[in-house]
Amino acid sequence: MRCPRCVQRIHRGAESCPHCGFSLAEADARFGSDDVRVRTLTDAAGLFRKGEREQVQEAMGRISRRFPQLYAAVYTGALGEMAALRQFGFWLINRAAFEDLPPNKPNAAGILLTIDPDSKSAGMVFGYLLDPFLDETDTFECLSRGHAYWLEQRYVEGITRVLRHLERVLKKRVAQARRDPEYFERKVMPAAMLGDMVCSIREGHRETKTGGEVRK
Repeated sequence: MRCPRCVQRIHRGAESCPHCGFSLAEADARFGSDDVRVRTLTDAAGLFRKGEREQVQEAMGRISRRFPQLYAAVYTGALGEMAALRQFGFWLINRAAFEDLPPNKPNAAGILLTIDPDSKSAGMVFGYLLDPFLDETDTFECLSRGHAYWLEQRYVEGITRVLRHLERVLKKRVAQARRDPEYFERKVMPAAMLGDMVCSIREGHRETKTGGEVRK
């Protein structure tokens, strides 16, 4: 993974970034340390009308229907500079208790798209269960599909194109995993190796508080 603040590559098991010292505790200090209850589509920026919300939800639903173990989430809001957006995405996928998801679907299986219309920036983060199947190159390519639309404030079109490309990427990775399952198994990190920086937190959204992990 890459550090949400300095963007240097770091080991997922690191408790803090060895380059700049960033940690989940620092994100908590900035955004709050309690679980935050939101829906998988949270339009804090007020970008969507009712019909447009339905279009976005349909695009998100396609991911869950095609890959039932996963989910896609979208958050819009004013966050400031790009560094703040990266840190917020990291924090939210750790701290969010998504009210419209079943309790047994962990944050580790999520893909979160964050859009700040004021700074004209967007980011994508994903839970550690996606590590064998996605990387920063994939998320950059997904975001690039929506960039031109967002600059023109055509947010729904941009989001649907991003999620459509994400679906294609995941389908491709699934096909590759079937052809070479050992390669993908080697990329999976045991949960016990994860450190505080990616510890999970959705305890308020769990049936039992057993602890867990999440991602970037």
